Amino acid sequence: MALDVYVGSLTRYYAGAWENIVEKAARARGAPHRVRSAKPTDEGKSQDRIRPRVLAWRAALAKALGDRLSAPLDWDETQAAPWYTHRPGWDGFGSLVLWAAYAEHPALRLPETLPEEWDHDLALTRSTTAGFRSRYSHLVRNVEMWLPVAFEITFEGEDVEGRRVVMGSVTTLRRQLADLNAATWKASAADVAAWGRVVTEEGTVEERARFAFAVLTELAERAQAERLPMKLDH
Repeated sequence: MALDVYVGSLTRYYAGAWENIVEKAARARGAPHRVRSAKPTDEGKSQDRIRPRVLAWRAALAKALGDRLSAPLDWDETQAAPWYTHRPGWDGFGSLVLWAAYAEHPALRLPETLPEEWDHDLALTRSTTAGFRSRYSHLVRNVEMWLPVAFEITFEGEDVEGRRVVMGSVTTLRRQLADLNAATWKASAADVAAWGRVVTEEGTVEERARFAFAVLTELAERAQAERLPMKLDH
């Protein structure tokens, strides 16, 4: 199963009015591709129907979070809001998560290749155990959606469709990604950009982690600059 990362309004996301990079490339070639919106010609109406649900969900979430928020929980949910997407893939994302977990537990040996059940890895289990203060919590704690406001906690709650998901902060994720780079690779912005241009279908955990790091760093920067949520899609 593919793993994409989406940045943009949640109205557009839940309306299916966006394309991942594979769908976009297929459309550009004139090849058959899946259309996310059931009625693409009615895209505006579809978003108009979904927007009130998103706004009501956001208001309820802001009320529940209360003084944990450093600023109002607010972002552009109009059709004019920009959107971005990229595909780190599960292997890339999993490799990055493990890279972060092993950075916190240097006494453990990082596997050369990504284990099939990487989400049960010992280092990751230690980083996510109750009471452990992970330096990379908004990456390793199974977060599925990052909101464009600063807060330190991660928490589980219902998304717009009523699914239970773990949520975090775009601002905190971006800082933690920078901290991870400073603690391990110490790569320049040019190095990171180069990593993002090399899609790694196979390779070591570190090679795949570098590609996913470049993808998430770029999208987190866009999400923070545009004040938009960021979400995994799978």
